Amino acid sequence: MTEGGEQQQSPVLTDRDRAVLGMERRTWAGPGAKERAIREQLGISPTRYYQLLNALLDDPLALAHDPVTVNRLRRIRESRRRNR
Repeated sequence: MTEGGEQQQSPVLTDRDRAVLGMERRTWAGPGAKERAIREQLGISPTRYYQLLNALLDDPLALAHDPVTVNRLRRIRESRRRNR
């Protein structure tokens, strides 16, 4: 953390960050398939996964790594915020 309490960006994406973005590039067969894969492949809960994903959408490193996926998810997030 910086003096102002802001979180500093890490200089590189972690393997877990890249795996989270990779999950978002996939198409899922049916209900529960993605949540099951999150638990089995990443070893975290779906709730934690979505917390990490949301933070990644604001990370310039994630945008540089996978601009198509990050921009698509940013548009979806913004649309949901507007429709509340």
